[in-house]
Amino acid sequence: MSGIWLDLLRAGALVLVFEGIMPFLSPARMRQTMRMMSELDDKVLRGIGFASMLIGVALLYLLRN
Repeated sequence: MSGIWLDLLRAGALVLVFEGIMPFLSPARMRQTMRMMSELDDKVLRGIGFASMLIGVALLYLLRN
């Protein structure tokens, strides 16, 4: 398996680890947060998603080899 695919799999595994932390530590709080997010306007959620992607791309750019 080439290096890029291995890096992609590692990144995916790391995402799963981070995604699992909140429901593992505090499932009730996670449920409450999801309930609050479901009440947000679509425009707000898109803005949050876009900001998250921009931050991720900026971090990848800064941390590149």
